[in-house]
Amino acid sequence: MLSDPSTSSSQTSSTSPAPEVKLEFYHPGHLEALMKFELPAEQHRFTALPVEVLERALTDPDRYPVVITAAGEAVGFFILHIGTGILSYQSYTSTPVPELMLLRALLIDYSRQGRGYAGQAMHQLPDWVRQHFPEIRELVLAVNVKNEPAQQLYSRYGFIDQGMRRQGIVGLQWIMHYFL
Repeated sequence: MLSDPSTSSSQTSSTSPAPEVKLEFYHPGHLEALMKFELPAEQHRFTALPVEVLERALTDPDRYPVVITAAGEAVGFFILHIGTGILSYQSYTSTPVPELMLLRALLIDYSRQGRGYAGQAMHQLPDWVRQHFPEIRELVLAVNVKNEPAQQLYSRYGFIDQGMRRQGIVGLQWIMHYFL
């Protein structure tokens, strides 16, 4: 489901520091850039491109599309999901659904990978969620067992694997938790 493009070895890092990353709720000004996002097949199998999930997110009041920007340009994307649409995750936690949020469809556009954007975004995410969703006490996500770069990213930024697994569309997934 999720991919960690920030640690992709296929992209070279710039020698200059990466621009500051910001998390922003999606707005129509982001659309053109998001529709151009691309991923290689080996990453795309673990996550969805914005073009594939944005319309549903915009029509579901419990899904919040978030754009990762650097120097004012969209470089990444994910969705924060709350409410009854995440009831299937309730069995993996003792946190009540009204205090639970699912992180889904994280990606960094392939042309922007290897610059630390995913790490900066995951570092900012807990405080950003606290600011915009003060009722949320836990973030949860599912990451494919074969998506080791994403597992490492999430672990590095405080997500915990408590040994829970579920079957996803492309294989077994770890359920990871971040307690706010």
